[in-house]
Amino acid sequence: MLISSQHIHSGRVIRVEQDLVQFPDGSTGTLDMIRHPGAAAIVPMLDDLTDPDPRVILIRQFRHAADGFIWEIPAGTLSVGETPDHCARRELLEEAGYTPGKLRLLTSILTAPGFTDECIHLYLATELLPGPVHRDADEFMTVHEFPWSTIGRMIRNREIRDSKSASALMYVNSFLRR
Repeated sequence: MLISSQHIHSGRVIRVEQDLVQFPDGSTGTLDMIRHPGAAAIVPMLDDLTDPDPRVILIRQFRHAADGFIWEIPAGTLSVGETPDHCARRELLEEAGYTPGKLRLLTSILTAPGFTDECIHLYLATELLPGPVHRDADEFMTVHEFPWSTIGRMIRNREIRDSKSASALMYVNSFLRR
């Protein structure tokens, strides 16, 4: 239970706070917390999931924290007052150039609950309609299509290391493709 919170730093997306908390045993302690507004991430399918080897879209994006380019599904941070569904639709168009005909919430994940409250809502997008991309100035990425048969190999071979992407893709494979 939160007793008090001290603001340490605010950035463009996150806030850092030092929280005084009461633990389940009644003791208290101080925890550094990163506050995040949340995000949405989307598995964009170009073909029907029932196809033998449907195509999926991945983004090859530069990430400073990863020291280079990594494979991801399209994703982005929630704007103030924005719903996760709206964010998912907006980010899919901005990053990959598609609008979903159908958007389905798969699950929501906590990215690193030991130090952040970030929650990412994972979606499946189907019946995609092409449109213009509108990337932010600090987004360096390219859009790629892959057959579904390649995705498992990419995760297994550590080519897809992004946790939200691996979680969403494995969710689709485990619960919707079988």
